[in-house]
Amino acid sequence: MIEFAEFDAVEMRVGTIVDVREFPEAHKPAYKLSIDFGPELGVKNSSARITRPYEDMQELRGKQVVAVTNLSPRQVGPFVSEVLVLGIELEDQSVPLIVPDKDVPNGLRVS
Repeated sequence: MIEFAEFDAVEMRVGTIVDVREFPEAHKPAYKLSIDFGPELGVKNSSARITRPYEDMQELRGKQVVAVTNLSPRQVGPFVSEVLVLGIELEDQSVPLIVPDKDVPNGLRVS
């Protein structure tokens, strides 16, 4: 169990994927995402192992996602991942994203 203050310290915000690129250097299949979190945070990069069920990268552009935005950056091979995009790992190792069910302004904090 964690205290509420510990959970409250995790900053989860909504952003829109503005660019998706292949990430062939990753040890496990992944994409490089650029995500717009609005004027306060701007565009941040993330390495995401979401190639399944998102085999078509184009379907990710314009999709709103939820990400943890206050983790320390993480070096993933030659790429720096600045945020952690949230998804649900299924038994078949596919990872559907956690997304808002309505469009909301980028940068809003999940509460």
